[in-house]
Amino acid sequence: MPIISKGEKVLVTGVNGYIAMWTARIFLERGYAVRGTVRADAKAKFVKDYFASLGYGDRIEFAIIEDISKSGAFDEVVKDVDGIAHMASPVHSQTGADPEETLQPAIQGTVGILESALKYGKQVKRIVVTSSCAAVLPPVTEKPTVYSELDWDIVHPEIVKEKGKDAPPLSVYCASKTLSERAAWEFHEKHKDSSGWDLCVITPPFPPIHDIPSPSSLNFSLAFWYNAVLSEPPESKAFLIAESNAWADVRDVALAHVLALEKPDAGGERIITSAGGYVWQEWLDEANSLLDKPRKLTVDGYPETTKGEKVHNILYDRTKERRIFMAVRLHI
Repeated sequence: MPIISKGEKVLVTGVNGYIAMWTARIFLERGYAVRGTVRADAKAKFVKDYFASLGYGDRIEFAIIEDISKSGAFDEVVKDVDGIAHMASPVHSQTGADPEETLQPAIQGTVGILESALKYGKQVKRIVVTSSCAAVLPPVTEKPTVYSELDWDIVHPEIVKEKGKDAPPLSVYCASKTLSERAAWEFHEKHKDSSGWDLCVITPPFPPIHDIPSPSSLNFSLAFWYNAVLSEPPESKAFLIAESNAWADVRDVALAHVLALEKPDAGGERIITSAGGYVWQEWLDEANSLLDKPRKLTVDGYPETTKGEKVHNILYDRTKERRIFMAVRLHI
Protein backbone atom coordinates (compact mmCIF):
# COMPACT_ATOMS: atom_id res chain seq x y z
CA MET A 1 0.00 0.00 0.00
CA PRO A 2 1.40 3.44 -0.89
CA ILE A 3 2.12 6.00 1.80
CA ILE A 4 -0.09 8.57 0.06
CA SER A 5 -2.95 7.96 -2.37
CA LYS A 6 -4.46 9.69 -5.38
CA GLY A 7 -6.59 12.64 -4.36
CA GLU A 8 -4.68 13.36 -1.16
CA LYS A 9 -2.90 16.67 -0.60
CA VAL A 10 0.87 17.19 -0.65
CA LEU A 11 2.73 20.24 0.61
CA VAL A 12 5.58 21.32 -1.69
CA THR A 13 7.70 24.08 -0.16
CA GLY A 14 9.45 26.52 -2.48
CA VAL A 15 7.13 25.34 -5.25
CA ASN A 16 8.42 27.95 -7.72
CA GLY A 17 11.91 26.42 -7.61
CA TYR A 18 13.89 24.42 -10.17
CA ILE A 19 13.17 20.88 -8.94
CA ALA A 20 10.01 21.78 -7.03
CA MET A 21 7.97 22.86 -10.07
CA TRP A 22 8.66 19.58 -11.80
CA THR A 23 7.79 17.73 -8.59
CA ALA A 24 4.49 19.61 -8.28
CA ARG A 25 3.70 18.85 -11.90
CA ILE A 26 4.22 15.12 -11.44
CA PHE A 27 2.11 15.12 -8.27
CA LEU A 28 -0.69 16.84 -10.19
CA GLU A 29 -0.34 14.50 -13.17
CA ARG A 30 -0.69 11.53 -10.82
CA GLY A 31 -3.91 12.85 -9.33
CA TYR A 32 -2.75 14.53 -6.12
CA ALA A 33 -3.68 17.98 -4.86
CA VAL A 34 -0.78 20.35 -4.13
CA ARG A 35 -0.29 23.16 -1.66
CA GLY A 36 2.78 25.15 -2.63
CA THR A 37 4.66 27.73 -0.61
CA VAL A 38 6.35 30.79 -2.09
CA ARG A 39 8.03 33.83 -0.55
CA ALA A 40 5.76 36.40 -2.21
CA ASP A 41 2.59 36.69 -4.30
CA ALA A 42 4.64 37.78 -7.29
CA LYS A 43 6.51 34.47 -7.24
CA ALA A 44 3.23 32.54 -7.25
CA LYS A 45 1.82 34.17 -10.40
CA PHE A 46 4.06 32.34 -12.87
CA VAL A 47 3.36 29.01 -11.16
CA LYS A 48 -0.41 29.66 -11.07
CA ASP A 49 -0.52 30.58 -14.74
CA TYR A 50 1.64 27.62 -15.76
CA PHE A 51 -0.43 24.98 -13.99
CA ALA A 52 -3.70 26.63 -14.99
CA SER A 53 -2.58 26.31 -18.62
CA LEU A 54 -2.20 22.56 -18.06
CA GLY A 55 -5.68 22.27 -16.55
CA TYR A 56 -4.54 21.82 -12.94
CA GLY A 57 -5.60 25.21 -11.58
CA ASP A 58 -8.30 23.73 -9.36
CA ARG A 59 -5.91 21.29 -7.64
CA ILE A 60 -3.11 23.60 -6.62
CA GLU A 61 -3.20 26.29 -3.94
CA PHE A 62 -0.55 28.65 -2.58
CA ALA A 63 0.62 29.94 0.78
CA ILE A 64 3.02 32.82 1.37
CA ILE A 65 5.94 32.22 3.74
CA GLU A 66 8.29 35.16 3.57
CA ASP A 67 10.94 33.71 5.89
CA ILE A 68 11.23 29.93 6.23
CA SER A 69 13.68 30.28 9.13
CA LYS A 70 11.13 32.09 11.30
CA SER A 71 9.82 30.09 14.25
CA GLY A 72 6.43 28.58 13.41
CA ALA A 73 6.64 29.59 9.74
CA PHE A 74 5.13 26.30 8.60
CA ASP A 75 2.58 25.83 11.41
CA GLU A 76 -0.49 26.57 9.30
CA VAL A 77 0.55 25.03 6.00
CA VAL A 78 1.26 21.55 7.43
CA LYS A 79 -2.33 21.22 8.60
CA ASP A 80 -4.58 18.89 6.56
CA VAL A 81 -1.81 17.66 4.23
CA ASP A 82 -0.93 13.97 3.88
CA GLY A 83 2.67 14.27 2.75
CA ILE A 84 5.37 16.94 2.59
CA ALA A 85 8.12 17.55 0.05
CA HIS A 86 10.38 20.14 1.67
CA MET A 87 12.29 21.68 -1.22
CA ALA A 88 12.67 25.34 -0.24
CA SER A 89 16.25 26.49 0.30
CA PRO A 90 17.83 29.84 1.17
CA VAL A 91 19.66 32.15 -1.20
CA HIS A 92 23.34 31.27 -1.11
CA SER A 93 25.87 33.78 0.11
CA GLN A 94 28.47 35.49 -2.01
CA THR A 95 32.17 35.90 -1.25
CA GLY A 96 32.69 38.05 1.83
CA ALA A 97 29.21 37.48 3.28
CA ASP A 98 28.66 36.00 6.70
CA PRO A 99 28.19 32.23 6.14
CA GLU A 100 25.59 32.17 8.92
CA GLU A 101 23.29 34.09 6.59
CA THR A 102 23.12 30.90 4.52
CA LEU A 103 23.70 28.20 7.12
CA GLN A 104 21.09 29.23 9.67
CA PRO A 105 18.15 29.63 7.25
CA ALA A 106 19.02 26.27 5.70
CA ILE A 107 19.16 24.51 9.07
CA GLN A 108 16.28 26.37 10.70
CA GLY A 109 14.08 26.07 7.62
CA THR A 110 14.53 22.30 7.55
CA VAL A 111 14.16 21.75 11.29
CA GLY A 112 11.31 24.26 11.37
CA ILE A 113 9.08 22.28 9.03
CA LEU A 114 9.73 19.12 11.05
CA GLU A 115 8.80 20.95 14.23
CA SER A 116 5.59 22.25 12.66
CA ALA A 117 4.69 18.79 11.37
CA LEU A 118 5.31 17.34 14.82
CA LYS A 119 2.93 19.85 16.42
CA TYR A 120 0.26 20.34 13.77
CA GLY A 121 0.71 17.81 10.95
CA LYS A 122 -1.80 15.32 12.26
CA GLN A 123 -2.43 13.78 8.81
CA VAL A 124 1.20 13.75 7.66
CA LYS A 125 2.47 10.26 6.85
CA ARG A 126 5.93 11.06 5.49
CA ILE A 127 8.23 14.02 4.90
CA VAL A 128 10.68 14.04 2.00
CA VAL A 129 13.55 16.53 2.27
CA THR A 130 15.62 17.66 -0.71
CA SER A 131 19.29 17.55 0.16
CA SER A 132 22.15 17.36 -2.34
CA CYS A 133 25.16 15.28 -3.23
CA ALA A 134 27.00 18.31 -1.90
CA ALA A 135 26.23 16.76 1.48
CA VAL A 136 27.76 13.48 0.30
CA LEU A 137 30.83 14.47 -1.67
CA PRO A 138 33.92 15.74 0.16
CA PRO A 139 36.69 17.49 -1.79
CA VAL A 140 38.02 14.71 -3.99
CA THR A 141 41.58 13.61 -3.39
CA GLU A 142 41.58 10.20 -5.06
CA LYS A 143 40.10 9.59 -8.52
CA PRO A 144 38.04 7.88 -9.78
CA THR A 145 35.78 7.35 -6.74
CA VAL A 146 32.31 5.88 -6.21
CA TYR A 147 30.31 7.43 -3.37
CA SER A 148 27.21 6.11 -1.62
CA GLU A 149 24.60 7.18 0.91
CA LEU A 150 27.06 6.23 3.66
CA ASP A 151 29.38 9.09 2.70
CA TRP A 152 29.18 12.58 4.19
CA ASP A 153 30.94 15.82 3.36
CA ILE A 154 32.55 16.70 6.68
CA VAL A 155 35.29 18.82 5.10
CA HIS A 156 33.39 21.89 3.85
CA PRO A 157 31.71 22.58 7.21
CA GLU A 158 35.18 22.68 8.73
CA ILE A 159 36.43 25.02 6.00
CA VAL A 160 33.54 27.40 6.70
CA LYS A 161 34.09 27.18 10.44
CA GLU A 162 37.76 28.00 10.02
CA LYS A 163 37.57 30.72 7.35
CA GLY A 164 34.26 32.40 8.16
CA LYS A 165 33.58 35.26 5.74
CA ASP A 166 36.63 34.23 3.71
CA ALA A 167 35.17 30.80 2.95
CA PRO A 168 34.46 30.21 -0.77
CA PRO A 169 30.74 30.34 -1.72
CA LEU A 170 30.90 26.72 -2.87
CA SER A 171 32.12 25.64 0.57
CA VAL A 172 29.28 27.58 2.21
CA TYR A 173 26.78 25.93 -0.13
CA CYS A 174 28.12 22.44 0.58
CA ALA A 175 28.25 23.09 4.32
CA SER A 176 24.63 24.29 4.32
CA LYS A 177 23.51 21.05 2.67
CA THR A 178 25.47 18.85 5.06
CA LEU A 179 24.44 20.67 8.22
CA SER A 180 20.76 20.99 7.33
CA GLU A 181 20.48 17.33 6.38
CA ARG A 182 22.29 16.24 9.54
CA ALA A 183 19.88 18.37 11.57
CA ALA A 184 16.90 16.71 9.86
CA TRP A 185 18.10 13.21 10.67
CA GLU A 186 18.90 14.17 14.27
CA PHE A 187 15.41 15.63 14.73
CA HIS A 188 13.78 12.56 13.22
CA GLU A 189 15.80 10.19 15.38
CA LYS A 190 14.78 12.10 18.49
CA HIS A 191 11.06 12.22 17.66
CA LYS A 192 10.44 9.20 15.44
CA ASP A 193 8.46 7.31 18.07
CA SER A 194 6.02 10.18 18.62
CA SER A 195 5.81 11.98 15.30
CA GLY A 196 3.42 9.72 13.40
CA TRP A 197 5.44 10.25 10.20
CA ASP A 198 8.79 9.09 8.89
CA LEU A 199 11.53 10.80 6.89
CA CYS A 200 13.17 10.27 3.51
CA VAL A 201 15.97 12.39 2.05
CA ILE A 202 16.68 12.69 -1.68
CA THR A 203 20.25 13.69 -2.60
CA PRO A 204 20.63 14.59 -6.29
CA PRO A 205 23.81 15.80 -8.02
CA PHE A 206 24.02 18.67 -10.14
CA PRO A 207 15.11 21.19 -18.54
CA PRO A 208 13.70 23.81 -16.21
CA ILE A 209 10.02 24.90 -16.33
CA HIS A 210 10.28 27.46 -13.53
CA ASP A 211 10.50 31.19 -14.19
CA ILE A 212 13.97 32.28 -15.37
CA PRO A 213 13.78 35.90 -16.53
CA SER A 214 17.56 36.22 -16.88
CA PRO A 215 20.80 34.28 -16.22
CA SER A 216 21.24 36.26 -13.01
CA SER A 217 18.09 34.63 -11.62
CA LEU A 218 19.43 31.08 -11.97
CA ASN A 219 19.69 29.04 -8.78
CA PHE A 220 23.13 28.01 -7.49
CA SER A 221 23.40 24.68 -9.32
CA LEU A 222 22.07 25.93 -12.65
CA ALA A 223 24.22 29.04 -12.44
CA PHE A 224 27.28 26.87 -11.81
CA TRP A 225 26.49 24.84 -14.94
CA TYR A 226 25.67 27.93 -17.02
CA ASN A 227 28.88 29.70 -16.05
CA ALA A 228 31.01 26.64 -16.76
CA VAL A 229 29.52 25.86 -20.17
CA LEU A 230 29.00 29.44 -21.39
CA SER A 231 31.98 31.02 -19.69
CA GLU A 232 33.49 34.10 -21.32
CA PRO A 233 36.36 33.72 -21.86
CA PRO A 234 35.98 29.94 -22.26
CA GLU A 235 37.21 27.65 -19.55
CA SER A 236 40.64 26.08 -19.97
CA LYS A 237 41.18 22.71 -21.58
CA ALA A 238 42.28 21.31 -18.23
CA PHE A 239 38.96 22.36 -16.67
CA LEU A 240 36.79 21.06 -19.50
CA ILE A 241 38.31 17.59 -19.67
CA ALA A 242 39.56 16.98 -16.14
CA GLU A 243 36.89 18.37 -13.81
CA SER A 244 34.24 15.70 -13.32
CA ASN A 245 31.04 15.34 -11.39
CA ALA A 246 27.72 13.52 -11.70
CA TRP A 247 24.33 14.57 -13.05
CA ALA A 248 20.66 13.66 -13.09
CA ASP A 249 17.69 14.70 -15.20
CA VAL A 250 15.59 17.12 -13.14
CA ARG A 251 12.43 15.22 -14.12
CA ASP A 252 13.83 12.03 -12.64
CA VAL A 253 14.82 13.85 -9.45
CA ALA A 254 11.28 15.22 -9.24
CA LEU A 255 9.80 11.76 -9.80
CA ALA A 256 12.04 10.40 -7.05
CA HIS A 257 10.43 12.86 -4.61
CA VAL A 258 6.99 11.65 -5.65
CA LEU A 259 7.94 7.99 -5.36
CA ALA A 260 9.50 8.69 -1.98
CA LEU A 261 6.00 9.55 -0.76
CA GLU A 262 4.45 6.55 -2.48
CA LYS A 263 6.92 3.74 -1.76
CA PRO A 264 6.78 2.33 1.79
CA ASP A 265 10.40 1.14 1.56
CA ALA A 266 11.64 4.72 1.14
CA GLY A 267 10.87 5.53 4.79
CA GLY A 268 13.96 6.25 6.87
CA GLU A 269 16.21 6.22 3.82
CA ARG A 270 18.77 8.58 2.36
CA ILE A 271 18.63 8.03 -1.42
CA ILE A 272 21.02 9.31 -4.06
CA THR A 273 19.49 9.96 -7.50
CA SER A 274 22.16 10.07 -10.19
CA ALA A 275 22.27 9.25 -13.88
CA GLY A 276 26.05 9.04 -14.22
CA GLY A 277 29.22 11.05 -14.48
CA TYR A 278 30.44 13.73 -16.86
CA VAL A 279 33.28 16.01 -17.80
CA TRP A 280 32.36 19.56 -18.80
CA GLN A 281 33.40 19.08 -22.43
CA GLU A 282 30.59 16.54 -22.85
CA TRP A 283 28.00 19.27 -22.16
CA LEU A 284 29.52 21.41 -24.90
CA ASP A 285 29.48 18.45 -27.28
CA GLU A 286 25.87 17.62 -26.48
CA ALA A 287 24.62 21.19 -26.77
CA ASN A 288 26.34 21.76 -30.10
CA SER A 289 25.03 18.45 -31.46
CA LEU A 290 21.45 19.51 -30.71
CA LEU A 291 21.58 23.13 -31.82
CA ASP A 292 21.53 24.23 -35.45
CA LYS A 293 23.51 27.20 -36.72
CA PRO A 294 23.41 30.04 -35.86
CA ARG A 295 22.16 28.83 -32.46
CA LYS A 296 25.21 26.70 -31.78
CA LEU A 297 27.29 27.67 -28.77
CA THR A 298 30.08 30.08 -29.54
CA VAL A 299 32.41 27.76 -27.63
CA ASP A 300 33.41 24.37 -29.06
CA GLY A 301 36.01 23.64 -26.45
CA TYR A 302 38.01 20.54 -27.27
CA PRO A 303 35.56 17.99 -28.77
CA GLU A 304 38.37 15.73 -29.88
CA THR A 305 39.12 14.92 -26.24
CA THR A 306 35.82 13.08 -25.70
CA LYS A 307 35.83 10.90 -28.81
CA GLY A 308 37.35 7.89 -27.10
CA GLU A 309 36.65 6.17 -23.80
CA LYS A 310 35.54 8.64 -21.15
CA VAL A 311 36.85 8.64 -17.60
CA HIS A 312 34.39 9.97 -15.03
CA ASN A 313 36.12 10.63 -11.75
CA ILE A 314 33.03 11.03 -9.56
CA LEU A 315 30.28 8.43 -9.58
CA TYR A 316 27.54 7.41 -7.16
CA ASP A 317 26.35 3.97 -6.15
CA ARG A 318 22.78 3.68 -7.48
CA THR A 319 21.95 0.37 -5.79
CA LYS A 320 19.48 1.81 -3.29
CA GLU A 321 17.79 4.04 -5.85
CA ARG A 322 17.26 1.09 -8.19
CA ARG A 323 16.01 -1.18 -5.41
CA ILE A 324 13.43 1.24 -4.00
CA PHE A 325 12.38 3.26 -7.05
CA MET A 326 13.10 0.72 -9.79
CA ALA A 327 11.84 2.56 -12.89
CA VAL A 328 12.68 6.07 -11.75
CA ARG A 329 15.00 6.75 -14.67
CA LEU A 330 12.53 7.70 -17.39
CA HIS A 331 14.14 10.57 -19.24
CA ILE A 332 17.56 9.36 -20.38
